[in-house]
This record gives sequence, C-alpha cells and structure tokens, in this order.
Amino acid sequence: MNILENPWRGTGLPVDVLHGAPAPSIDANAPRALLAKCPVAVATPLVRVDGFGAEVWVKDERARMGLGSFKALGAAYVIAHAEVEMGADDLRTALAGRTYITASAGNHGLSVAAGAAIFGARAVIYLADTVPDSFAVRLKAKGAEVVRAGSDYQQSMDAAMHTAEQEGWTLLSDSSWPGYFDIPHRLMEGYLALAAEATDAMPGPPTHIMLQAGVGGLAGAAAAYFRKVWGDAPRIIVVEPDAAPALQASIKAGHAVDTVGPVSNMGRLDCKAPSLIALHGLARDADAFALISDAQAAAVLPQLAQQGLASTPSGAAGLAALALMDLGPDARVLCILSEESDA
Repeated sequence: MNILENPWRGTGLPVDVLHGAPAPSIDANAPRALLAKCPVAVATPLVRVDGFGAEVWVKDERARMGLGSFKALGAAYVIAHAEVEMGADDLRTALAGRTYITASAGNHGLSVAAGAAIFGARAVIYLADTVPDSFAVRLKAKGAEVVRAGSDYQQSMDAAMHTAEQEGWTLLSDSSWPGYFDIPHRLMEGYLALAAEATDAMPGPPTHIMLQAGVGGLAGAAAAYFRKVWGDAPRIIVVEPDAAPALQASIKAGHAVDTVGPVSNMGRLDCKAPSLIALHGLARDADAFALISDAQAAAVLPQLAQQGLASTPSGAAGLAALALMDLGPDARVLCILSEESDA
C-alpha cells in the first residue's frame, strides 16, 4: 500500500487550479427531507465488524433503495429535484420528454435509470467494454437503453458527452470538470444522507475514517460532512486503486491530473481523472491518500463474506486498506461497504 500524506490539509488547493469548482455541500437536511418522501428510502445499517484489531464500524450500503449501492442516493436525487421544480401533479409523467444520458460502470447508471423511470423520463446509459454484461442486464430491467462505447470509463463518458450535446439531452454525470458543476454538486449532496445516517448511528467519534474513491464523489461529500460534525480529530484516508491514482496524483501535483493505468478489478473505482468538486473538498479535508493493488483489494473479501458482508473489491476497498494498517484496539474506525457482491 502506498500512502501519501496530504500537504494541502486544512487549506485546500489554490483556487486558480480548481477552475471555479465549488466545495462539496454540507447540507444533509436537503436530501434527507426529499428522501423522506420516498417509501423505499430507509436508513441503511451500521454494523460492527471483527478481525481488524481496531473497533470497526461499517456503513452497509448494499441494500440501499433496492439498487445495491450508495449510488441510489445520487442521480435519482438529482432527478427527483428536477421533478419538484416541475411541480407536476402526476409523478409518473412529470419529466416525460426529457432524456438523461450518462456513462457508468454500473451503479451510477442504475440510479439514473431508476430515477428516470419513476418520473417518466428516458435514460440512456453508455458502458465501456470492460463493464460486465450483468450490469447491462440490470440497467435494461430498470428501463434504460444501454449503449456500449469505448474500452474504458473515460471513453464511454466522452461518447455520452458527444451524444448529449448532439441530441440536446441532459448529461447526468457523477464527475465534474470545468464548466460542468451544477448537476454533480447536487448529486454529491444526495450522498450526505449516508454520511448523516452514519454520524447519527456511530457510538462515538471515530479516530479513523476510510473512504474509497473513483472520481471522488462519495469520498468528497462524506469527508466534508464528517469534518462538519466531528471536526479535525478523525484521520480521513482516501483509498484508490493503484491502477487509477487520480486523486493521489492530483494532490501530489497540486492540480487535477489525468492518469493512466491498466484495468483494475476495482471497476467502479477505476477512474483515471478526478472530479474537480471532489478534489476541492478532499484536498482540504482528507489527511492521506492510499493506493492499493487488485490483489490487496480482493484479499479482504473472504473475511467479510464470513461475517455476512459479501461485497466486491470496489465496495470493500476501504476495509482492504484498513487490513494493511496496524491499528490497535484503541482505534475506532468508520468504513463504507459501498456495494453488493456481483456474485
């Protein structure tokens, strides 16, 4: 495991390198109020996990709103906000005629598809060739149209962006870049519901928080909220695949960096470029950025499965990094099990 201490902690990156990206929202009341109106939006459990030396608590997102991951809180929340703004009487047709398009490694696409289906919109999801067919099947079952494009996530996103511009459709990405901030900022706000539930359920402030990251949306939102509630005391560590070290490389360079690398078994974290909003927040809020290998990510899965917490290398990446640390019994650690097992 490769760990970089964050030299920007507390101050953040210079404003001029962030291209106007806002900091992540810390208003958890907004998503919690909207989600309270959804009959399937119940809090996910916080469970104690054994075998790591420290006192470890895991926020288990595998059953979130029946979609299998924390991503249910993101795109569907954005679409629900659009419905509220329309003020339509019939929710089933509130967004009829609108098309949402995105690229996804699976879970974000499911959230887009589910939100679009609820309010009568159309969802078109672009998948890279590396995304398993099982995700394509699940997306189609939610009513989405699936298009294969590119050999990696960035190529599929480039294709989705081109189509959105060509067709006049709404691009709903979970990342952000210069000139594209409003939708991903709202999307990250949805993740604050998870963070608020965790702070409510924790028996006391954690000493360490492990946050896995792809483009960084979940990590950026959660870290910002945890700092609001718990202050500077918890040590927040962001975990990425060593094949996709976008956030660590950006912190090291002092500006956003596009990275290259092989395909990782942490597919939902295999993102080669950071979200600027997430980078804004994490440069300020994270204490360190850790890289783990595919083998290290996979090694923790049997231990979790034995405790009824089967997940994927992506979903358990924070716990995989924790397993490589030598924390004693006085440490209290918060991790997020971000998705259900592919099996």
